[in-house]
Amino acid sequence: MKVQIQKWGNSLALRIPKSFAMEAKVKEGSAVDISLKKGKIVLTPLNEKEYTLEGLLSKVNDQNIHAEIFTGKPVGREIW
Repeated sequence: MKVQIQKWGNSLALRIPKSFAMEAKVKEGSAVDISLKKGKIVLTPLNEKEYTLEGLLSKVNDQNIHAEIFTGKPVGREIW
């Protein structure tokens, strides 16, 4: 597919067609690695691990849990 390089500030940019973005599983804000391989520009999505509350809480144990922290007296309409 032919796309046109455009100027973006002092850099160059290109638009990624929606079908390509969907297949590569990238969206606005996704991180990618950009590299050169034999004179060709290669973009590789950096698939960031998606965390779940259950997954994170499964890592909590007696050795890494901390005690409550005193943050001072209530201020304003806070209720403790």
